[in-house]
Amino acid sequence: MAGQVIATDAAPKAIGPYSQAIASGDLIFTSGQIPLDPATQALVTGDVRAQTERVMENLAAVLQAAGAGFEEVVKATIFLADLGDFAAVNEIYGKRFPKNPPARSTVQVAALPKGARVEIDLIARKR
Repeated sequence: MAGQVIATDAAPKAIGPYSQAIASGDLIFTSGQIPLDPATQALVTGDVRAQTERVMENLAAVLQAAGAGFEEVVKATIFLADLGDFAAVNEIYGKRFPKNPPARSTVQVAALPKGARVEIDLIARKR
């Protein structure tokens, strides 16, 4: 493998054959996070705002384990089950990037794992 596997108990375990993140050189590539509670591996209850909050918490934990934070994120991809949720997700997401937000793509998909409404992956630089 061309990188270091990043794993933390503070984020959900992988639900398939992938790593929570891979560090390669000074870059960190997170796998997509859906709104799973790391303690139970269950999808959180609530609306898309609650789901986005959980996703961002999961990503924060993975970034921290890799030696980075949201300040080091250079690219994000947001996957939504419904683009009608864009404004709500954008509001929650934006709180993590109050200045100098990363480049980003947002796409609507037919479905997400476990019926999630949102999934986000990130690329960051190590501190």
